[in-house]
Amino acid sequence: MTAGTLLRGGCVLALGQRTRNLPVGDVLVENGVIAEIGPGLRARDAEVVDASDAIVMPGFVDTHRHAGASLCRNREGSIPRLADPSDVYAATLVGLLGAVEAGITTVVDWADLPDEVAAEAALRAHADAGLRTVFVHVRTPADAADGRPLRETLSRLRQAAGPRTSLALGSILTGLGEIASIARDWEAARELGLRIHVHIEPGTPGSIAALAEMGALGEDVVIAHLADLGEADLDAIAASEASVSLAPSSEMAGGSGPPPIQALMDRGIRPGLGVGDERVAPGDMFAQVRATISLQHAVVFDRKLVGKAHLPRLMTTRDAIRHATVDGARAAGLAAVAGSLEPGMRADLIVLRTDRPNVFPVNDPIGAVVWGMDTSNLDRVYVDGRPLMRAGVLEADVPAVRRLAETSRVRVLGGTPPAVGVSGA
Repeated sequence: MTAGTLLRGGCVLALGQRTRNLPVGDVLVENGVIAEIGPGLRARDAEVVDASDAIVMPGFVDTHRHAGASLCRNREGSIPRLADPSDVYAATLVGLLGAVEAGITTVVDWADLPDEVAAEAALRAHADAGLRTVFVHVRTPADAADGRPLRETLSRLRQAAGPRTSLALGSILTGLGEIASIARDWEAARELGLRIHVHIEPGTPGSIAALAEMGALGEDVVIAHLADLGEADLDAIAASEASVSLAPSSEMAGGSGPPPIQALMDRGIRPGLGVGDERVAPGDMFAQVRATISLQHAVVFDRKLVGKAHLPRLMTTRDAIRHATVDGARAAGLAAVAGSLEPGMRADLIVLRTDRPNVFPVNDPIGAVVWGMDTSNLDRVYVDGRPLMRAGVLEADVPAVRRLAETSRVRVLGGTPPAVGVSGA
């Protein structure tokens, strides 16, 4: 058994503060950690992987995904709140494996589940998927109104989480009347050292500013779905150094409106990106990156067409790729672990093929990732140095996972499984 992996001769996009990008270089992984980055590294006793004709870069960080909605992929209608633990497990596992297959190595899972039994089933799926994850335990307004205990629940779920899973609190913000209750929940989470994720519902401008006035907003808060926020809310986010998560495809297709990307840029707020809801959005980060940069460019060009002066700068591909990696890791509270390639950080990385007609000739590696690549370019995925995908094939029992998903889909949504391919699964 080898002690590590040497990815040799690839274009290395480190995206770090200390390690520069290399047109041709090696990445040595030992014991789940990036040991060295540079040209001509010695293999020692590591497995050598030929990364020529490939880009080696940090895995994508998905800062907001409803993994439990995976049974409803590409289906119109509401998402049922899963209750049966076997359905929760199946939906979460297939959602997370879909993320792996898209080059995502960290997922923040918004887990809106009815009880601890269901939450523990989802946590088992997190462990089995092999990803680095943040499990966001959602506290609904109804949960708070019923007086459900929070601190004890969070403590038990943190104990049940696997070694690559962090726990966080999720709050749904539907109106100013809930501010005091939500602030109390945040106090309980902070006493346990947990981060806080906020789901903004339509019709709540001023709510984030109100939380800031109470002193509740801080750098440990991550805010998703910002389209309906006002100027005071955005100013409060910038002043507090809270993080934001944009799920542009899901938000626009789901009726939330375009995220305020330009308003964030104007305030120096660097968002993380997420898939959101796979019912109405592709499950990969390539699509989210392109939606983000395209939307910002469209805003600038619209202003230009109507003759406005002092146009904002265009988002660059360097900005966009960092939103999907470095900025996402910061939002997830994992900046010291993931999002860039630096010696001493965990080896969460992907290998993208550049020998495919959809991207060659590669004139600019970052531009190729942002504008040209898709999941067909994905060759390898590593989390903690462990391969989750090799040669474009998942290191998982995909037929067994498919059977679980189909069984749960029928139980939850009704109907019968499609005839195509099921018998062979």
